[in-house]
Amino acid sequence: MNKKKGLVEAEISKTLTQWEKEYLGRGSVQVKTDILRNLLIIQLKGILTPAEQALTKTEPGMLAVKRNRSELIETGSNELKKIIHEITGVEATCFHTDISTRSGERVIVFTLAEDLEAKLNS
Repeated sequence: MNKKKGLVEAEISKTLTQWEKEYLGRGSVQVKTDILRNLLIIQLKGILTPAEQALTKTEPGMLAVKRNRSELIETGSNELKKIIHEITGVEATCFHTDISTRSGERVIVFTLAEDLEAKLNS
């Protein structure tokens, strides 16, 4: 593969932000992608709407936002795996995500079928 690691990371961040806008109706404020061996680690900041931020002030609201956001992103996980494959040429075999309702940050981790970092460095 002739792409540089930083360019692939930037392309993933940009494409995920665009996917969020199209699929969820709004994108995150800041996205950072890191390739580490066979893992893609994506940190998204500023993902909660003002209404969701207000809901998170109570425990039931916080749990509702967390549950709803998880369900929304999970329904798009196959599409996200396809996007990752198109950008990297490597199959995403597993998808993990969690959101912090306190900080408004989401972390997405993809496990890949190959060591993408080694592939990009070769």
